Amino acid sequence: MDYQITHTTTYTYTEPVNLTPHIVRLRPRCDAFQTLQSFAIDIFPEPAGESHLVDLGGNDIIKLWFKHPTEQLNIKVSSHVQTHCTNPFNYLLESWALELPITHYPQSMFAHLQPYLQSNFVDPIIAQLAQEIWNSSSASVTGFLHTLNQRIYQTCQHIIRETGAPLPPGITWTQQFGSCRDLAVVFIAACQAVGIAARFVSGYCEGDLSYQEQHLHAWAEVYLPGAGWRGYDPTQGLAVSDRHIALVASAIPRDAAPITGSFQGVGAKSQMNYSVSIEKIN
Repeated sequence: MDYQITHTTTYTYTEPVNLTPHIVRLRPRCDAFQTLQSFAIDIFPEPAGESHLVDLGGNDIIKLWFKHPTEQLNIKVSSHVQTHCTNPFNYLLESWALELPITHYPQSMFAHLQPYLQSNFVDPIIAQLAQEIWNSSSASVTGFLHTLNQRIYQTCQHIIRETGAPLPPGITWTQQFGSCRDLAVVFIAACQAVGIAARFVSGYCEGDLSYQEQHLHAWAEVYLPGAGWRGYDPTQGLAVSDRHIALVASAIPRDAAPITGSFQGVGAKSQMNYSVSIEKIN
């Protein structure tokens, strides 16, 4: 699939403010599953400096810094992306990674996966959910992932919540509704509860292109030995294939936020507006 994506974010301020450095995480990944054909970013006001770098998670990000006070910040990115993953199940798992629990990680792999395996606290509600699905899937890793994805999709109503961090997974599962990022965090927490490495992904999804309003999307990726990172979208109940376009992935959801930064101005307030256009080229 070929997609042309235009994403514009505008911040307006009630009075001139000084902008701190901003981090932009809106450059699509370029890997085995998708190719970034072209990318452009336009910023107003013109930044004093712009630096492209790779973060700890291997994501391509952009750092901007500014000199002069402004009443507006406008960031527009345009991307042409080609996706390739027509069969998300085209892999061969390692023989020791077919069933839960996965306990035979090579030492070097286990060390790399620590940020995606560890959780300071497993909510008892999520632990119970994970245990129920483990039991029903006969300890099969792929069966667990499929059942979990479907359970969240069928149980939780999807809502649009444009701003804010993901809610704690126990709250989302209890109230049975949430944004895409809330549902992704439920999926990640349940995976980690049974020892499957998982991370948060921010990006776009084709969805229904006839809708007038389009949004950023979020889902989860799990690390499957022999298959690498594979995406699951509990908002849609799908394994991720060529209709998803990934931007960044992180063990910490806030580190996948599209834009981070702040401003300095006594008494000043801000308002954010955005628009997303996803056009399928062929």
